[in-house]
Amino acid sequence: MNHHKYIEHEFSLSFKHRLFFTEDCLNSQDETLSQLLSPPASGKAKCLFFIDNGVHANHPKITNRIQQYINKYSHQLTLAGPIEIVESGEHLKNNPRHMEPILQSINDAKLCRQSYVIAIGGGALLDTIGFGAAMSHRGIRHIRIATTTLAQADSAIGVKNGINAFEKKNYLGTFACPWAVINDASFLPTLSDEDWISGFSEAVKVALLKDKDFYYALSKNAALIQSRNAEIAHRVISQSAYLHFDHIVAGGDPFELMTARPLDFGHWSAHKLEQMTNYELKHGHAVAIGLALDLTYANKKGWLNNAPYQDIISCLKNLGFNLYHPAMCRTNELFNGLQEFQEHLGGNLTISMINDIGNSFDVHEIDLAIMEQSIKALKLLADHKVE
Repeated sequence: MNHHKYIEHEFSLSFKHRLFFTEDCLNSQDETLSQLLSPPASGKAKCLFFIDNGVHANHPKITNRIQQYINKYSHQLTLAGPIEIVESGEHLKNNPRHMEPILQSINDAKLCRQSYVIAIGGGALLDTIGFGAAMSHRGIRHIRIATTTLAQADSAIGVKNGINAFEKKNYLGTFACPWAVINDASFLPTLSDEDWISGFSEAVKVALLKDKDFYYALSKNAALIQSRNAEIAHRVISQSAYLHFDHIVAGGDPFELMTARPLDFGHWSAHKLEQMTNYELKHGHAVAIGLALDLTYANKKGWLNNAPYQDIISCLKNLGFNLYHPAMCRTNELFNGLQEFQEHLGGNLTISMINDIGNSFDVHEIDLAIMEQSIKALKLLADHKVE
């Protein structure tokens, strides 16, 4: 008698991704947050807040405002534990030991799968707290309140989270659709100039991939964005967020099961440069360099004509980005980023490129000699020399 059996059945799950644009969501008159925090059938919705310490430094009354907000909606909400102030920036993600106190706080608050873990901060904090929420009880409802241009334009919009390990960006993590993402414009004025421009490299990236008209509007206003024209900047952030959101919900691969990551255009070198500089080079600035490097490569390969190439380089410079870093001269180490990029997804190496603004395509091999020439060209550009 043959006792070997095999059962296979395909099933699917439906997710709802929510993105809100507000200004001052902790104002008790703003019901965005309260409407998201629905209580269970019995009792009140338990909430646990984590705040980026940079946000707390710039908004020292934020813990009082959270308490006042909870008090206003006390018929449906309760604070399940102390409001936690957490280290900000990429160094939070670099040490897995930082996860333990986060997980301890979630456990001590006795949260359940119908409770809410709410993170207020930049991308590093949102990634880390999101990872903690996803691991606890195999998934607690997580709300991201994004406070930086980078988080609002890109990183908060995704359905992934994680921390760095083994000298690799986001090596440990999960895919977990957040309960909601709130882009709150009231936090942006207190950003440093460095953090202000950081998110606009991701806006350039997604415009180059998907929307020529958006790119040229962004390019036209690059200097105004650098000078912190709020009206123009908010329009750009919103459109960037929309394009990222649309790709995730309609692009067919939200959990990266295939071998291409179009939204990671320019990121193979950006991620490696962050690690090579011990994360002193911030993500948005690394992405600007990564874009410039791949665009220079595409130009040298004859894929991208001079006119659009020069326009994009000028746009990035007008936004305030430096397009070269001395770490790039360590080419053997930098080029390991290609292998690590491939290792993440498996299959053939797949790098997104463009041959015109708004028109992308994939390449599966990189000519390292031409890539070295591209690095030298960016160094000459940084040195104000003519190639």
